[in-house]
Amino acid sequence: MNSLFHPWKRCSCLHWAILLICAALTGCNRNEIKVYRVAKEQSASPPMPAQATMPAAVSPGHPDIGGAALPQLTWKLPAGWEEQTPGEMRVASFSVKDQNGKQADVSVIPLPGAAGGELANVNRWRGQVGLKPVPEDELKKLAQKVEVGAQPAEFYEQSGKSPGSGDDSRILAVILHREGMAWFFKMTGDDRLVEEQKPAFVEFLKSFRFATPEMAALPPSHPPIDGASLPAGHADRSGTPAPMAAAAVSNGGQPDWQVPAGWQETAGGQFLIAKFLVTGDGGAQAAVNVSASPGDGGGLVPNLNRWRKQVGLAELSGSEETNALVKPVEIPGGKALLVDMNGTDGRTGEPARLVAVMVPHGDQTWFYKLMGDAKVVESQKEAFMKFVRTVRY
Repeated sequence: MNSLFHPWKRCSCLHWAILLICAALTGCNRNEIKVYRVAKEQSASPPMPAQATMPAAVSPGHPDIGGAALPQLTWKLPAGWEEQTPGEMRVASFSVKDQNGKQADVSVIPLPGAAGGELANVNRWRGQVGLKPVPEDELKKLAQKVEVGAQPAEFYEQSGKSPGSGDDSRILAVILHREGMAWFFKMTGDDRLVEEQKPAFVEFLKSFRFATPEMAALPPSHPPIDGASLPAGHADRSGTPAPMAAAAVSNGGQPDWQVPAGWQETAGGQFLIAKFLVTGDGGAQAAVNVSASPGDGGGLVPNLNRWRKQVGLAELSGSEETNALVKPVEIPGGKALLVDMNGTDGRTGEPARLVAVMVPHGDQTWFYKLMGDAKVVESQKEAFMKFVRTVRY
């Protein structure tokens, strides 16, 4: 393995399908900080200037990311890199060419949870360059440390021959686990070109920055709001409890519902229809997320396993365990499925709990999720179920 500093080198109840949004990022200027924000799908428009907010394109087939809003992304574009229109699951895409026509491809892809785990991903990449898979006990030997922004990540470098063409090829791949998501940064292509571009790739990683849409809309002095994973356990980093909101009826194009007293509505982000924060004793928090997906929402078991990971639980072992976990509940207009899980907040080690209700309605599935500090969730479960039963579409 070359050093980073070498001078270069997942049932019987229901099934659910989901459609989510991937960001399509465009632009052309070199060596400038580029800022992109996931937005609602818009019709095609003329190219926008560098550093402008870019509209997102709806891309069918992206895995469910749990109602989390993709953050605003910024980076410094290395010299010689050309931005490409992202496709499939990418939120950013670049190409690099040398004078001899050799090429390399760079991609940035966010996926929910652990996204299969490091071992499976590394062995998949090894297969792409004709290398044999490695056992788990050898994985640590392959991992190098690198930073994406100021956050630690694992760097894997594999070189070999492309099984299809027989050409020498190399893959630089980085996995960053951030707020319930796995971010993949990957450069693949001609062996020599990728080796030469390794310093630029590392600098690109260092320049990468994340900012949630909520934070982009808040004043500079406002404490961070975490909408992608379990709450940190406090209303804000200063420990000051969030203000309590009075009971209200939703509006603005949402279904009609009765919001319980004490729930504070906050910015939901691109993939949420609504979000509420609830603060308990000592500033402990839970969040209520509301989202909807076409069809059956991606599959019952995949959604259950994703939620289990969010509270530190292992994946379901089979249909018997799935049936024991999911309970039918009566709601106005029909039936829904209820899930209640106890686990651990991976960041604080404190008890955590997740209660979710899945409601099929027309050609959509609606997801209502209460997640966070176990005591707060326990105190809010009755209010949460009443909230779900008040919804009128």
